[in-house]
Amino acid sequence: MSIDGDILAAGRVTMVDIARHAGVSKSTVSLVLQGSPLVKAETREKVSAAIDALGYVYNRGAANLRRARTNIVGMVINDLANPFFAELAVGIERVFQAAGFIPLMANTQENPARQAEVLKSMREHDIAGLIVCPARGTRGEDLASLAKAGMPVVTAMRKLAGTRLPSVAPNNVRGARRATEHLIRLGHRKIAFVGGYADMIAQNERCGGYLSALESAGIAADPSLVVEGAPNRETGHMAVARLIATGATAALCFNDVVAFGVMDGLAERRLRAGVDFGLIGFDDVREARFTSPPLTTVGVDSQGLGERAAHTVLRMIHGDTRAEDHVGDVSLIIRESCGAAEGGKP
Repeated sequence: MSIDGDILAAGRVTMVDIARHAGVSKSTVSLVLQGSPLVKAETREKVSAAIDALGYVYNRGAANLRRARTNIVGMVINDLANPFFAELAVGIERVFQAAGFIPLMANTQENPARQAEVLKSMREHDIAGLIVCPARGTRGEDLASLAKAGMPVVTAMRKLAGTRLPSVAPNNVRGARRATEHLIRLGHRKIAFVGGYADMIAQNERCGGYLSALESAGIAADPSLVVEGAPNRETGHMAVARLIATGATAALCFNDVVAFGVMDGLAERRLRAGVDFGLIGFDDVREARFTSPPLTTVGVDSQGLGERAAHTVLRMIHGDTRAEDHVGDVSLIIRESCGAAEGGKP
């Protein structure tokens, strides 16, 4: 019996059968069936001839399900220069690859215009789902429109106000409160909060936890001790002059990267975190344990949060309409930079 006869005798013809008959890949067959302009006319004719020869019937409903299982999934990250987001992306990618998806990642560098371009391109490529760490200045409607068009969308680390998109983020309020309480227990009263902007939900939550701890301890909040700025090393470095001028003796930083910058600024003035100044970061990126001194920080399971975001998208792709927000637990990891012995009790 011929090859064609063997295929027909075996039962329903599949795209794999068409691909073998035409001498092309299964993805090329899929593109032809979708009417994609990316396929050359000569290749399209070969695939069409194979379809006719084998009597293939295109089941659009089944094709939509197959597409959801094999298509590209978007990962739009706001700042891959920050090691926390690189670690988050590792967790996301691990789950997608295990599930047979191809993750497509883009770095927006905190630029909403760049983010809009990336989202437009991903939508044009008909991605199966999307995880977004929104750039600063992202409007809720920028992503809500994608969800209304039927695309599964999850936000990570930064929930957008005014949307019902499921989000994955750590317990920012609790983490910041515990860190500030620890500095208060160590005897500090002039504690600064460094990094982030007031229009960022994560900054609101972390600064809110800091202010809550001060209030509970009967310490009046001092606006001069809240230093706004980009959540990067440069902001921490430049903040040191202001911290010294205001008489601050300790600081909670928006993230570890900002705290690294504060360490740099202190070192330039021959001051040392943990001896001359109490310092706590937020995130517990890998580098935090190797700084000099090792950085006390709020521990966040970055890869675990990435995995959770990916699993949420996968459930949505397969029809789960009950996806909800996830708030990850945090812990205070005490090392030397706060002035307490490493491994001490929070």
